Amino acid sequence: MNECFGKKFILNGELHPSELFDNSLIYEGDSIYEVIRMVKGVPVFFPDHLERLSTSVKLQHKSMLTDAAELKNNIIQLTRSDKKKESNIKIVFNYNKGVINYLIYFIEPIYPSDEQYKKGVKGILFFAERKDPESKVINHKLRSSIYHKLIQDGGYEALLVNAKNLITEGSRSNIFFLRNETLITAPDNLILNGITRKYVLEICRENKINVELACVNADHILEYEAVFMTGTSPMVLPFYCINDKLFNVRLPLMEKLRKLYMLKVKESILLFRPEF
Repeated sequence: MNECFGKKFILNGELHPSELFDNSLIYEGDSIYEVIRMVKGVPVFFPDHLERLSTSVKLQHKSMLTDAAELKNNIIQLTRSDKKKESNIKIVFNYNKGVINYLIYFIEPIYPSDEQYKKGVKGILFFAERKDPESKVINHKLRSSIYHKLIQDGGYEALLVNAKNLITEGSRSNIFFLRNETLITAPDNLILNGITRKYVLEICRENKINVELACVNADHILEYEAVFMTGTSPMVLPFYCINDKLFNVRLPLMEKLRKLYMLKVKESILLFRPEF
């Protein structure tokens, strides 16, 4: 299956038709990537994603394959050629046996429905640890295992549990637990610190919402009133259950966080709209 969802894609700065897209340029060798949400045709939190891409490259002892200005121009070129307004765009730096390539392309967006925001989604516990949690690197084997487990169990997202039985993060999200008006989320050094998570924590500081940086033991999740994920596609999305454990999805704080986060998104759009 071709991962490129659009009509065009960028390969090393050049625009090509999607028919020429080659999945091996992503899945062979080592790939470092970012996924950016497009809202009204504008990449949201673009500087934050570029900063994280640069950090991942450094942590993996690789070199940047192009600079921020060129990536920005490439995204402008791609969005103007396809005119997708609400989608996700993916940047991949691929290093394969001395051959290097960078790609930019649209991927099929899988956004929660209004009903899922209202009623929550199902989570499952999955016993696994990322080798380099602070780097956004494609791990084909882990991704495939989680994908099949989610299908088997009818889950929306997998919460990763490490060797100490602690929940660190989601397979494609960050995780927050809520108890007594305090949010609990894993320490930065144990996870991939998501852009959405960054702004949710900023909202918490601005609104004096208590946050504790700690991992929750997988055996003690029922001690918490609610659980939600943050991420590029789900934004702020509650779980109604994890495995067979049920949680409250109607706590006002979660809806407040989602609304305040959307205001941050709008601010980001306004900052970049003159360039797009």
